[in-house]
Amino acid sequence: MNFLELVKNRYSVRSFQERSVEPEKLEYLLECARLAPSACNRQPWRYIVVRDKARREALCGAAARFEWMQTAPLFVVICTNDSEAWVRSSDGRNHSDVDAAITTEHLCLAAVEQGLGTCWICAFNVEKCRQALDLDPALRPVVILPIGYPAVEPHRKVRKELAEIKTEK
Repeated sequence: MNFLELVKNRYSVRSFQERSVEPEKLEYLLECARLAPSACNRQPWRYIVVRDKARREALCGAAARFEWMQTAPLFVVICTNDSEAWVRSSDGRNHSDVDAAITTEHLCLAAVEQGLGTCWICAFNVEKCRQALDLDPALRPVVILPIGYPAVEPHRKVRKELAEIKTEK
């Protein structure tokens, strides 16, 4: 599948099969994520793999309104260490969130290629997430990414036409 087909096949999965993700597939996803670009190659990210049911339930509690998350067999929590990220000198903008977004999308696209599904979760209580994972204080969770085999067919994506979002100068 070419890149455009891969991107067209990616969608937010909110229902997963009761099937484990093979360890070699998870390692492949993480390798793809690890190779993502980051500002000045600082790579401020960390990947917390959560297979343990009790910890997954605690993370679902941190994102309480997303009960469907419990159907995923594993989560990867993408964290950043803000002190390791590049900071733009002109305005002091720390790029750790941008770096986290890039590595997360690499992971999501690799998942599609492997027949897996994901859904970005950014609406969660950061402190509850920290507690559930007993995180190092230097790490800040940015994304909870449920991963598994989709249980339902994808829904139609609605996207703006290119003409609506493209400007040339």
